[in-house]
Amino acid sequence: MSDDKIINFDEKRPPVELRKYVQLGSVAVLLIGIVGIILSNLFIVEQGEYKVVRQFGEVVRVESEPGLKFKIPFIQSVSTLPKYQMIYDIPPAEINTRDKKRMMADHYALWRIEDPLRMISNVGSLQGAEAILGEQIFSAIRAELGQLEFGEIINEEENSRGDFNQQVKERVNSSLERQDLGIVLLDVRMKRTDLPKENEEAVYRRMISERESIAQDYLSQGDAEANRIRARTDQEVTEILAKAKADAEEIIGAGEAEAAEIYNESFGRDPEFYQLYRTLLSYEKTIGDQTVIVLPADSPYARILMGYTD
Repeated sequence: MSDDKIINFDEKRPPVELRKYVQLGSVAVLLIGIVGIILSNLFIVEQGEYKVVRQFGEVVRVESEPGLKFKIPFIQSVSTLPKYQMIYDIPPAEINTRDKKRMMADHYALWRIEDPLRMISNVGSLQGAEAILGEQIFSAIRAELGQLEFGEIINEEENSRGDFNQQVKERVNSSLERQDLGIVLLDVRMKRTDLPKENEEAVYRRMISERESIAQDYLSQGDAEANRIRARTDQEVTEILAKAKADAEEIIGAGEAEAAEIYNESFGRDPEFYQLYRTLLSYEKTIGDQTVIVLPADSPYARILMGYTD
């Protein structure tokens, strides 16, 4: 080989500094990738939630304590379930009462997940849990209302079976525990009860009759109380009048006695004046405008009337 065709490979190699930069860049990219993978597989457990970690679709653990957690990259996934209580609005349903009357019952329930593993294993999802919960609640409500008369349902004062909502709750929780579903019913409440059209008129008539009966009771109680007040007042008035009459008679008697005493004392001093006074009083009582008196001319009375004093 000739000298003019010899190639110097050392002259075409990159400088040592450039190779170092390339190596550092590769290491930096690798570190960034590793950090990115680590960060992407960290997850945070918040208050009021469960984090369910699955591996190839199977649940491997449930994180319930708040904090920063880690999952295995690429082969594990994380989903969230609520730990707090949830509201489930139960669809209205028609119920038959013990006296064969129909009504529409509309309820809502408060529930929560008690054991996420059991819930996922036996139910699968929140939607499945609510579906089973709704069926259980409807069954319990139908059983409890089926033992009550229609009047006991619309008028709680007539219900002798105790707390209806508590009985439904206990019945549902007993069934959920037997099935090991991992959920618990916290409370169930009736929002309203609607009546089929054919029953509304009968209920309205019953309500009107009950209100009229209550009003009549109030009126009767008022009349009885009014009669008692009148009787008591009449008795008090009679007692007051009797006492006043007795006091008046006593005062009149005392006055008449005192007047008689004064008359006796006065008349005893001048009997002739007393005789004249009594005569004048008798004239005042007996002589009127139309009275005609015939007297002898020489009678003392005629002489007095004619002005003769001798």
